[in-house]
Amino acid sequence: MNSDSTSRSSRRGTGPAGPEPSDPGDLLRTVFDLHRVSRRSFLAGSLAGILLAADLAATDRIQHYREQLEILQVPDDDADSRFPHAMWFLFPGYKTSWEETGWLLRSLRPALATRGRLAGIGYSNLGLNVARILDAVHAAVRDNQLRRIYFYGHSFGGMLAVQVAAGLAERGVAVDLIVLDSSPSGRSAVRDQAMFKGAVFLYDNGYRITSGLRGGYELGERVLHKNERSWRTVAEQTLEQLSPLAPSSRLIQSQASYIYHFTVSRFAGTLGRTKLAFIGNPGDKTVDYATARAGWENAFGDALLTSSLVTEGALPAHASPQWNPGVYEDVVLEVLRLFDPPDYAGRLRPEE
Repeated sequence: MNSDSTSRSSRRGTGPAGPEPSDPGDLLRTVFDLHRVSRRSFLAGSLAGILLAADLAATDRIQHYREQLEILQVPDDDADSRFPHAMWFLFPGYKTSWEETGWLLRSLRPALATRGRLAGIGYSNLGLNVARILDAVHAAVRDNQLRRIYFYGHSFGGMLAVQVAAGLAERGVAVDLIVLDSSPSGRSAVRDQAMFKGAVFLYDNGYRITSGLRGGYELGERVLHKNERSWRTVAEQTLEQLSPLAPSSRLIQSQASYIYHFTVSRFAGTLGRTKLAFIGNPGDKTVDYATARAGWENAFGDALLTSSLVTEGALPAHASPQWNPGVYEDVVLEVLRLFDPPDYAGRLRPEE
């Protein structure tokens, strides 16, 4: 290559975009192509921005809405027509979202709907407030003119169900049955004491867990129970708990504090004619089955219909009707048989 050609090549230049146009026609075509690409990019970027803004706005509205306690009813035409004055209230467990509460109710529907309509407690993201929950359940009892009331306590929700039942009894309203699904009877029944106490300590001293710290907490808790989950499930469940639609850190910390300070003996003799049934799994890695069972037996004695029914074969072993509906259907139906046996014709008694 001679010096003149080298000079011309240097003036044109080479780079990532290729050689510069050598005549006005090439320049115009290049400008047109850039304009077309820029317009497409601008439109695509604008659309993405609009979708993101809409998603953030929707999430913000949902989060704001969930600051209010809500009684979440699951429509069931058959149960609604057969039992207009009977209702189940499901008290969700630790860190259970509103979506999972609905999932739990739908999983338990084949058994629960043989006695009443279905509703769950949607906890406020501002934190656990027992007085407000009691008021909301009492209002639902009054508004629906309920004559038969059943509580299903999912994990720690069993503790809360017992306290709310005691509060209703003071107001002259009797709960017929409380099912305690793997419910700890006190903090001594919780296996992960170190991690659990840390969340309570921070909350009781006015500290709120940040998203980063919570992510580590959620991941650590699931890795600890890796025997019940695949690595993919560990990752998915950790990310779900960090979703904007998951229970807030404030709610979770207040739930942990509630469990830590719960004293089952305080409610012995406060439930009137209410019957209870404890169901669980000896293989539970979250709640110590033997300790929890003994605690409920000691507090409620003859009011406890059964404490021997186990959710054998359920995985995870702790309070998992949403994952094991068939296992739970059989167990819950047996609880209901003990509570309210079929009549001589083998049919369920009609609602009183």
